[in-house]
Amino acid sequence: MQIKRNIALSDSGFIFDPSTGDSFSTNPIGLEIIRMLKAGTSHADIRTSIVKTYMTDEATFEKDLYDFVSMISKLKLSEQDEKEKD
Repeated sequence: MQIKRNIALSDSGFIFDPSTGDSFSTNPIGLEIIRMLKAGTSHADIRTSIVKTYMTDEATFEKDLYDFVSMISKLKLSEQDEKEKD
């Protein structure tokens, strides 16, 4: 999964979709994940980075990442990438 290219992100966690006019907000970790997805970072690399940086356990983060990515998809902020299966 990759975030749509036209999605605008602010440093405060504000997310804007200019194609629909919808806006959302997220916390700093959510913003970090969205930025990594927008850059094309794999789920495995995101998991490694967040688990290491925030000293959380992998199982908890895996569930949280799945929930977060599902929400991004439902909000139509992503472009599905068939190569990403993690």
